[in-house]
Amino acid sequence: MSRRGSLPVSPDPFPVSASRTSATRWATFDCYGTLIDWNGGIRAELARVFGEEEADGLLACYHQLEPELEADGVRSYREVLTEAMRRIGAPPGEEDALARSLPEWRPFPEVPDALREARERGWKLAILSNTDRDYIDASMSRIGVPFELAIAASEIGSYKPALGHWQAFERELGRPPDVHVAASLFHDIGPANELGVRSIWINRLGEAPGPKPTEELPDLARLPETLDEVAPS
Repeated sequence: MSRRGSLPVSPDPFPVSASRTSATRWATFDCYGTLIDWNGGIRAELARVFGEEEADGLLACYHQLEPELEADGVRSYREVLTEAMRRIGAPPGEEDALARSLPEWRPFPEVPDALREARERGWKLAILSNTDRDYIDASMSRIGVPFELAIAASEIGSYKPALGHWQAFERELGRPPDVHVAASLFHDIGPANELGVRSIWINRLGEAPGPKPTEELPDLARLPETLDEVAPS
């Protein structure tokens, strides 16, 4: 498995002339928090291991630890999950509780239908995920809708918000995506803005925007028509 550092950024990685020339439209997606209930999956395991009364505080602690553990791109996501649990004091035998549970985390209810309709409208779908290949394969199976491509962090040695996922996409397709869809301003919307890629922010938590997305939705229910509005054919 490759564990390279973040890939070098060219001065203009997605030239405007190359970005919208194909009749095929590509939408890229973050997975966890956008398509799969990431917070729900983590919190349920924290409640099981530490007790319901500790779960919310430890979830906040996890959110602080994860970017730190991903920063150098060296750890697999399984290792990130395990080390985070170790640092928040998981008892012996439970350090890998999050790593074991991730394949069971469920998609948000509206996700499969929204993705199916997007495909019916001609969109090609890809996932750019801060995770490992076996995890993303398990989650795509749970979603039950085909994706043409999935790029996993541990295979490219780069975690978002570094630009390695988008650069890997461009190497594979010869062009950037038309739209990136994600719930994280820090990991996804900010980098998409930096690259000039249009974005749809899935604001499930009612947050105030930092980096400004092209469009904002509370969930994926209106995703198909919003994709068409943001990047018409």
